[in-house]
Amino acid sequence: MKTSNSLIILTLLCNLPVFAAETDLSEASNLTISGYLETYYLHDANRPADKLRPNFTYSHNVTDKPSINLGFIKANLNSEHVRANLALGSGTYMRANYALEPRDLQKIFEANIGLKLTDNVWLDAGVMPSHIGFESAIGLDNWTLTRSMLADNSPYFETGLRLSYTSDDGKWYASGLVLNGWQRIQRPNGNTTPAIGHQLTYKPNANITLNSSSFIGNDKSDNDRRMRYFHNFYGQYQLNDQWGLITGFDIGAEQAERNSKRYNVWLTPIVIAKYTYSDKLSLALRAEYYQDKDGVIVTTDTPNGFRTLSYSTNLDYKLTNHVAIRAELRKFYSKDKIFENNDGFSDESLTATTAVVFHF
Repeated sequence: MKTSNSLIILTLLCNLPVFAAETDLSEASNLTISGYLETYYLHDANRPADKLRPNFTYSHNVTDKPSINLGFIKANLNSEHVRANLALGSGTYMRANYALEPRDLQKIFEANIGLKLTDNVWLDAGVMPSHIGFESAIGLDNWTLTRSMLADNSPYFETGLRLSYTSDDGKWYASGLVLNGWQRIQRPNGNTTPAIGHQLTYKPNANITLNSSSFIGNDKSDNDRRMRYFHNFYGQYQLNDQWGLITGFDIGAEQAERNSKRYNVWLTPIVIAKYTYSDKLSLALRAEYYQDKDGVIVTTDTPNGFRTLSYSTNLDYKLTNHVAIRAELRKFYSKDKIFENNDGFSDESLTATTAVVFHF
């Protein structure tokens, strides 16, 4: 029986405390436990019959009933030479994003181990947060309540090996990755070729972050191999004590068919502005556009494919250091009628979302 890479990684991770204890008893003491829970209620003015957002939404995708987007418990080991994370999660985010994984792997939010090779170089392996984009699955880490279209339709997590370097002054971070695929724990059936990626981050000062990330690989079987090339760029700027700005641009291309010289291209620009009124209260505005006319990432079966513009306004209020309340109003405009409503389909969609986040 062939053993998958992910199961090997999980076995190593489960045996990590023993390894740490044997190498350095002091390392085992650097273990922390944390938790996160995000509940939400999303009202969709179109009132879709299945109470689900369209197929391009993988986070906060249940409508008109109280739901849990993401809840997890995480164990983190961080020592001088070893680091590791194990987190098990549940919620609508997990169900949507892990639907293609085997049932016994669908609760794994993180499972990775890292070894320090030199003072500036680490080698990590396992299920890790994606190296692509400025938004993560953890809502409180993001400026907006719901995820942007570019985040929902690029990897939140990845499985493989990562070799990373951080400069002595902390201004440069570079990594190279070998991955099982485009947001995969296990490779697709019949796929024998790993994907590769890179991340390069430059922080010239505390107020500016510039990032370039890529993915190159085939996310289908070998018989239906279509090479995918994807690049993400974003800049995050703290303009002053109150105003922050994020600008981003994703572009991808995938072969139209096996061995084809023709490529289907998708792209998405985005801008988010955040105003911090106080330590407790902040507001954010977002505008973005997603174009995937050939349906590489988002399939609509409509004449113009997926061409959608979105705006949102967000309000965050921190009740305590561990509890936050978030609210968002968001509008979508599409080239075609892709949003289900009582009359069939509409080219517009309006949502109102509230969330309560607890973390420790």
